[in-house]
Amino acid sequence: MMPVSLLDQPLSLRQKVSFFQSLALVAGALWLVSTGSLSAQPVARAARIEQDGATTRLIFSLSARVDADAYVMSSPDRVIVDMPEVNFQLPIGSGAGEPVARGKKPVAKVVASYRFGQFAPGKSRLVIDLGRPAVVLATHAIPATGGYELIIELQEVDQPAFAAAVRRAAQEAIARDILSDTPRASQKPRDGSAALPVIVIDPGHGGIDVGAQASAAVQEKDIVFDFAKTLRSQLEKTGRYKVVMTRNTDVFVPLAQRVKIARDVSADLFISIHADILSDPQGVSGATFYTVSDKASDREAARLAEKENLADSVAGLEGNDDAGDVSDILFDLTRRETRTWSHSFAKTLVRYWGEAGPVNKNPHRSAGFKVLKAPDVPSVLLELGYLSNARDTASLTRPEWRGKAAEAATRAVNSFFANRAGSAAAGKANNR
Repeated sequence: MMPVSLLDQPLSLRQKVSFFQSLALVAGALWLVSTGSLSAQPVARAARIEQDGATTRLIFSLSARVDADAYVMSSPDRVIVDMPEVNFQLPIGSGAGEPVARGKKPVAKVVASYRFGQFAPGKSRLVIDLGRPAVVLATHAIPATGGYELIIELQEVDQPAFAAAVRRAAQEAIARDILSDTPRASQKPRDGSAALPVIVIDPGHGGIDVGAQASAAVQEKDIVFDFAKTLRSQLEKTGRYKVVMTRNTDVFVPLAQRVKIARDVSADLFISIHADILSDPQGVSGATFYTVSDKASDREAARLAEKENLADSVAGLEGNDDAGDVSDILFDLTRRETRTWSHSFAKTLVRYWGEAGPVNKNPHRSAGFKVLKAPDVPSVLLELGYLSNARDTASLTRPEWRGKAAEAATRAVNSFFANRAGSAAAGKANNR
């Protein structure tokens, strides 16, 4: 029996008008959703800077009202603006600052540059790099055409006034738990998979911290996240491992929290994924594999560790120094064994990676990377390549290359755990 159309029924004119009005409302709602106007998440589509004497206003055009909290920090001088999660759809390159002609001295402005992104689940952050000392006068949202404007008003001040504002902000933040909203991994499950080795994959950077950039459209945080997902898929496909990601979205995770995630799940291996960039590349290319050490193996390793250890500062967090050396003998033995296995895995990666792509001429290096400092988790930082090298960048952005490289890394992981199992078996035999 053929279905009967609703419009074929004996409806009154008023009922038919009401039906078409309902269709129009549904279509309108779908259009609003598609454009972000009916999204539960406010959308930022434009930003501008206005100057009025000593007052500078950074203004964002938003689809909905957003309340923000702002404060200043030093070393480097910057303004931190925290707000509910916002979908930033600003044009590529927004916030990068005005280009300066070669040989000319840049003009110092209150807002030198700014960056934005997801800082934690349900939370976004804007970091304003200051070219001159300034304090926050106000942050407020006002109705505007098509939605609202979020206005951050900054007042230029002298250095003593700025230092006083920094001290006040620090005092107000004493009771604030800056890690409370960061993602936390669960403990090992009790469903039988706990017997599997646990591998934590750490896609570097994320959210407000974009990392290195080959261009405004090619950012390290995206490249390493894409590779991390591919590697997770390859590892899980073997059925041999339980894989945990330090981040599953484009969100910022503090360095200490990345280490904590690995320790919370009693990880057997920690792999941090990055992509480097050089201001003077001189043909430098290929993957490099880093382990932790108290003294850097070379100047390049020291430079990279210093840069990567600033990730928290880039996202507007105070840099936390290490708690200091623990003098416990058992702790020291554990750390030594962990570092030995870290070196073993790095060397294994070097061997297998050559099957997928080029490796750096000095592929295994070491330095004081904060993210590799778990004393009981073998940890390696994998630099996929250099975004300052056109050939590396072309490879890193291709799905085919990611798949091939992830397969090589998976074979290295298999070999590493096979060696550990063999070493453990030999140790038991010797103790009999």
